[in-house]
Amino acid sequence: MAGAASSSSLISAGFLLCHFPQFPKKKATTLALSSKSHNNKIFLHNHKQHKLAINTTTTTKLLRDSFLVVCTSVALSFSLLIGDVDSSALAFVITTTTPRKLQSDELATVRLFQENTPSVVYITNLAVRQDAFTLDVLEVPQGSGSGFVWDRDGHVVTNYHVIRGASDLKVTLADQSTYDAKVVGFDQDKDVAVLRVDAPKDKLRPIPVGVSADLLVGQKVFAIGNPFGLDHTLTTGVISGLRREISSAATGRPIQDVIQTDAAINPGNSGGPLLDSSGSLIGINTAIYSPSGASSGVGFSIPVDTVSGIVDQLVRFGKVTRPILGIKFAPDQSVEQLGVSGVLVLDAPTNGPAGKAGLQPTKRDAYGRLILGDIITSVNGKKVTNGSDLYRILDQCKVGEQVTVEVLRGDHKEKIPVTLETKADES
Repeated sequence: MAGAASSSSLISAGFLLCHFPQFPKKKATTLALSSKSHNNKIFLHNHKQHKLAINTTTTTKLLRDSFLVVCTSVALSFSLLIGDVDSSALAFVITTTTPRKLQSDELATVRLFQENTPSVVYITNLAVRQDAFTLDVLEVPQGSGSGFVWDRDGHVVTNYHVIRGASDLKVTLADQSTYDAKVVGFDQDKDVAVLRVDAPKDKLRPIPVGVSADLLVGQKVFAIGNPFGLDHTLTTGVISGLRREISSAATGRPIQDVIQTDAAINPGNSGGPLLDSSGSLIGINTAIYSPSGASSGVGFSIPVDTVSGIVDQLVRFGKVTRPILGIKFAPDQSVEQLGVSGVLVLDAPTNGPAGKAGLQPTKRDAYGRLILGDIITSVNGKKVTNGSDLYRILDQCKVGEQVTVEVLRGDHKEKIPVTLETKADES
């Protein structure tokens, strides 16, 4: 019915547009002659003229009718042509040309993603494997992760566990161009690594670096990464907690002041940036708390204030100079079973800071009985109950600084001055 109505209306419209105008009929001229001899001629002349007028009128009607038929046919064909077009195709054309209306917060999110995506890279970890049958040596991907451009010199920041054990590394930029990457340095204790790629400067867009000291629980955050190999994926959430503590996957050393977020962080997001609503970097997505290995709404990011100092040292020196006591200590559970609180020294090499200062390690006597070493109870007056407390205190100290270590030796306590030294080069 709709098609028929449309066709008839178009026919009517065509008829109106193509309506041929009527011409006024020509009046026969009567000649008034006084001579009676000319009556027959005049009658004959008038008869011929009348016949000519009739023929002209008939021809005009035929032309008008023919033209009307032509116009009607054209209008009908046009209406059928329009009617054959699929309505869904017309709807598709309309929707593609009409701009989508977005809310202000949606526009801000879209703009943030578009502006920061060029700074995020995809990192592939390659390892050397030997084929069991042909004995050929091959490079195969053993993992992947994310990272971001730090500066126009080609430095890329990511997590250490993303590149651990790699024989070769590939970095893929936002335009899908891939470059070989070299390791500048890494910090296993804080799970941070710096790579370098030889890419044109116009392809490198450094990410804007923010501040993490003034973050608040509840503010919006955005994570960009490559979960499960899906490049440049955006997830959103809020800051769920601050000043959390997690352990480094490589060394077990605690990482303090970690940001907790409910933004989805999945395998492959590691090393990617965590951004605030202004698009500034506030952390590196590092770990998740999940029994299944997928996102459970509890993700952790290393704060950018911690990352900035580490990256600066890695770029300048290729390593991080962090003070150490130079001891190996027992697991916290073992000390708890003894009914004491502190850090039990298992080994203190004589060439290390603690060994030089005289701290006693755990050992066995001539009969094979175990003799416990010193138990560290405080450093510079700050109580030490476990290994995390000891690491936290040492992170606040500097290389070459002398600290006072209080230990429980046997049944009495002693205070021993120890000069802290730098950590051995592991790069």
